[in-house]
Amino acid sequence: MDEHLVALEKHMQQLQEAIRQALTQHDSAQVDLLGEELTRTQRAWNVLCGISDSGSPDTVQSAPAPTDAETVPSGLTVRDQVHQALTLLTVPASPKLLSQVHHAFFSGPLNTARLTTLRRDEERSFRSAPYARAYYICPALTFDLLSPARALLALSTWPLEQRLVGPLTQRVHFLTSALRLADAAEHLVGETELPQPLQQLLLHYSRNIHGDTTRGPLDLDALRRAAAAELEIHADDDADTRAEAARRARQQLGDAEQIFGNILRNVSRLRRTS
Repeated sequence: MDEHLVALEKHMQQLQEAIRQALTQHDSAQVDLLGEELTRTQRAWNVLCGISDSGSPDTVQSAPAPTDAETVPSGLTVRDQVHQALTLLTVPASPKLLSQVHHAFFSGPLNTARLTTLRRDEERSFRSAPYARAYYICPALTFDLLSPARALLALSTWPLEQRLVGPLTQRVHFLTSALRLADAAEHLVGETELPQPLQQLLLHYSRNIHGDTTRGPLDLDALRRAAAAELEIHADDDADTRAEAARRARQQLGDAEQIFGNILRNVSRLRRTS
């Protein structure tokens, strides 16, 4: 739970700073939008702490039990496994990558066949009792249409900017996750040899990062240097795109849509049937 509280508290601080800036610019519309998001974030923080809107502990509306009851030998549900992997990565990820990460760092590969149903269950739960759970597994959102990105999962506790995907974001996410996994691997194993699943995962990153031409044993320091150097090239442009998309999302979408995406209509189908 601690990492979720820290993420929410950091986001609240960012929102408060943005509100102060908007106030100095006399941008009342932006103040209102940011204030609404701050209220939603505070509500999610209250849920994590077991505090109701009235301030009394342990009176918060209880969350419906997750419908994903399938467990693994560790006793974790698939929902828990996805949460573990996403928390480690800190960026939206595909089911395949989530399974690989969980296999490398935790108890084994997760059942990716359950993830489509899981995402639908999460949205139904939110719509029936908003913010009743500490977090929701949700899709990443496209920067242009603000719709669910195909086969990319995220955590609802992440800021909007972190859940949006622009033209450069896929590469930025790849480089960011390479840094995260390399650091986690070093912390996990210390001086011992990397387990085979973890070594294979990191070798995949190493081979696909420009400038890392190592042909010998995996070098975590070289992997980090190459990832960080390329990330510096793309990070600012990608951040600008996602920040603009987040601004539009806060203006155009309600709470549920900011988490689970804008529902698009098939325009061509509507034209044919009209």
